[in-house]
Amino acid sequence: MRSIATFAPVVVVALLAAGQARAQAVAEASRAFTIANGSFSLEAPADWKRVQPKSGIVETEFAIPSDGEGLPPGRMTVMGAGGSVQQNLDRWYGQFSQPDGGATKDKATTKTLKLAGCTVTIVDVSGTYKDMPAGPFAGGQAMERPDYRMLAAIVETPAGGSYFLKFYGPGTTVAKHADAFRRMVEGLVASAA
Repeated sequence: MRSIATFAPVVVVALLAAGQARAQAVAEASRAFTIANGSFSLEAPADWKRVQPKSGIVETEFAIPSDGEGLPPGRMTVMGAGGSVQQNLDRWYGQFSQPDGGATKDKATTKTLKLAGCTVTIVDVSGTYKDMPAGPFAGGQAMERPDYRMLAAIVETPAGGSYFLKFYGPGTTVAKHADAFRRMVEGLVASAA
């Protein structure tokens, strides 16, 4: 009987470890996502939560923890889309207005990188965001959100078209997660064929 009593805690510990390993694998799998029909892989930060997309045109969506009580979470959407890089940058600039009435384009920053054989344009823009929760093509009334910021990446793949990774939310929330977003984008890799 003593051997069973000493063996039981070992089994419990082993089962708990196996359960934690499975939970870790599920969490990592829910953070990993692909673009361009699986041709390229990325992994979202550990504290971002994968959620059901709010719009049918969004392929993958994450909720990002807010930076303060009473602030909504940040949102990152991933989708394929058409149009040139400049057309899409101009569309995003048009989604923001500036408190001083200036042009959003003049206050935004852009950077172009070469990653995994793709051209990636990253834009950083802030101001009052004209939020269309159902998506830009669904119609409806825009909600004005002051002190918002957006970090977005346009990934031009060699054969799969362009994909947008768009992270936006309250300015302090985006600032808190900006480095994590950049690391995620810079971690773009070609998937194994």
